[in-house]
Amino acid sequence: MQKKIMDNIEVKALAKINIGLDVTGIRDDGYHEVRMIMQTVNLFDKVSVKKVPEDRVSMTTNLKFLTVGDDNLCIRAAKLLKDEFDIKEGVEISLEKHIPVAAGMAGGSTDGAAVLFAVNRLFNLGLSKKDLMTRGVRLGADVPYCVMRGTALAEGIGEVLTPLPPMIKCPVLIAKPGISVSTRQVYESLDACFDSVVHPDIDGLITDIKNNDLHSLCSHMGNVLEDVTIPMHPIIADIKQNMLNNGAVGAMMSGSGPTVFGFFEDNKTARVAKEALTKTGMVKQLYLTTLFNNKM
Repeated sequence: MQKKIMDNIEVKALAKINIGLDVTGIRDDGYHEVRMIMQTVNLFDKVSVKKVPEDRVSMTTNLKFLTVGDDNLCIRAAKLLKDEFDIKEGVEISLEKHIPVAAGMAGGSTDGAAVLFAVNRLFNLGLSKKDLMTRGVRLGADVPYCVMRGTALAEGIGEVLTPLPPMIKCPVLIAKPGISVSTRQVYESLDACFDSVVHPDIDGLITDIKNNDLHSLCSHMGNVLEDVTIPMHPIIADIKQNMLNNGAVGAMMSGSGPTVFGFFEDNKTARVAKEALTKTGMVKQLYLTTLFNNKM
C-alpha cells in the first residue's frame, strides 16, 4: 500500500514545572548555570501545522496579545528546519493557547518544540528525538527538554539533560495569579543577592524520586528564585500557603514564577483545595491535572 502523505498535523505542547530549581553560578556571557528537576504536566496547548504551497511561514493564535512575528518561537522553529532542509513549501501554524503565559511553565518553549516535531513529521525529514533536541537548543535552553519531556535533571544553562525515573504519581494543582513576571528581571535581582540565597537539595530530590517517596520529596522541594520573586509579588506566598492549608503535601513556585503548583495525595483533597483557592479570588487561571511520564 502507498504511504499516505500528511498535509497537516496537530500536536499537544505540554507544560512543565520545576520540582527543584537551583542556580549554581553566573557565566561570563551573562547566562546562569543551573541544576533543576524538570517535570512535564498534562496541561497543554494545541499546535496545528499545515502544509501550504507558498514558500512562507504564518501563524494565528487564540490570544490577541501574543505576537506572531519572526521572534515567536513557533515561527523560528519552522524556519530553522525549512532553511536547513531547503524546504520550498510553506507552513501555517495555528496555536490554541491554554498554558499560562509568562508563568514559569515553558509555554513558549513547548510550542516551539511542538512545531519542530510537526515539521519533521510533515516533511518526512527523518530526524530523531535527539536530533530535534540538538536543534532545539538554538531556539532556547528549555526547548530540548520540551522535546524530550518526562522527568529529568537539567544542568548547564538547562540544555544538558539526564532522564530520571518517572515521577511519583499524584494530583497536581496549578495556579497562576493575574500578574506576569519578567524572567530577566528575576535573574538580575538574583545576581544582586546571589551569595545569600538558600540552595535546594537537588540530589535529595533525585533520591526521593527513585524511592517513590512523595512526603520526603515535598520536604526537599526548593526554588532559589522564590527568594527574589516572592518579595516582588507576595501573592505567590499567599497562594502557596492556601494550598498547604488545604491539604497539599508540598507547594512551590515554578520557574521564575508567578505560577504555583501543589502536590496532593488524592484527587478528593486536591478538588477541595481547588474550590477553596477559587473562592479567595487570588488566581486568574487554575487547573487540576496530573503528571506526564514518559515510559523508561
